Amino acid sequence: MTFVVPQYTKGQVNRAGEILAADLPLLNEEHWDEWLDASRVLANWRGCHAYPINTFQATLRAKLKQIDPKALVAQRLKRTPSIIAKLQRFKGMQLSRMQDIGGLRAVVSSMTELRALQKAYESTRFAHEQLPTKDYISQPKADGYRSIHLIYRYHNDLAPEYNGLSIELQIRTKTQHAWATAVETMGTYLGQALKSGQGDDAWKLFFQTASAALTFIERSPTIPGFENLDRESIYERLEKQESDLNVLQKLRGFAIATDRIHAARGTGSYHLIVLDSVKRSVTLTPYPTSRLDEATKDYAHIEDRAKAGEPLEAVLVSAGPIEALKKAYPNYFLDTEVFISQIQRMINAYHKNKSERA
Repeated sequence: MTFVVPQYTKGQVNRAGEILAADLPLLNEEHWDEWLDASRVLANWRGCHAYPINTFQATLRAKLKQIDPKALVAQRLKRTPSIIAKLQRFKGMQLSRMQDIGGLRAVVSSMTELRALQKAYESTRFAHEQLPTKDYISQPKADGYRSIHLIYRYHNDLAPEYNGLSIELQIRTKTQHAWATAVETMGTYLGQALKSGQGDDAWKLFFQTASAALTFIERSPTIPGFENLDRESIYERLEKQESDLNVLQKLRGFAIATDRIHAARGTGSYHLIVLDSVKRSVTLTPYPTSRLDEATKDYAHIEDRAKAGEPLEAVLVSAGPIEALKKAYPNYFLDTEVFISQIQRMINAYHKNKSERA
């Protein structure tokens, strides 16, 4: 197997992060070469995380066999625009210490399996250093995001060149995953970074309300600002906001039929997924592990095209067959069927209760 190895010091990585966050070419074309050098440093630094992710995935799958054998597992390297945007949002953040460049995701059936998997990890002694758990279910984010984030600093005496890299494991239920998928999908077509808290207030409020409504289904703490509202009041708000924005019809219209998904021939442990938001098409390119270095370079090339103005979004993932990819990364296939079904069910319940009271 061929994995990317670190070629730069942490000081060089952090300097590259500063250059990319400053977006120097937009300020002065004289900085173009400096920006390109920084991009190469980032591409190498990001690619290095594939090795520790691979080892963590094996452990994750082993634990899930005992807890939720049907759970979805996926891994990904964080997209360059997302890395740069995060550096810009959090002033002073060092690229070498960003914790979610290398990520794994487990989507489990329910809160019971989620807490069981969390406990299984937190009770296991690893050589890796575990950082404090981020429990966005007991304490949801104000925007409605809910999940568990377990963060580790990698340590392996047999591969010391990767020691110190951070790996983030997200554990979500299917309901939480459906909500996050809808946020990303709608953000893509609105051209607004809803996932990062940017964009139209009406849309952000809708997804806050939707998340608050979904907490009743999972019997978990509601999100900030909704603590004093009962189920009926939240469902009423959800119905009105959905009607005002025509959310469900828009989401249904974004769905891509299976025959619009273009998969290159071949099989591989990794897939480069490229979404063209204007053509509403998805292209999948498989790569075996032996071509991972090539995959990371192709990934960076697509991101350069996107930065130049093409309506493209890309992610390099490992999640198995195409059907598994669709389930693990539905936002790249514009598949929000689960979220649509959940919201429709709650709106129907609101109308039924309203008619019964009339």
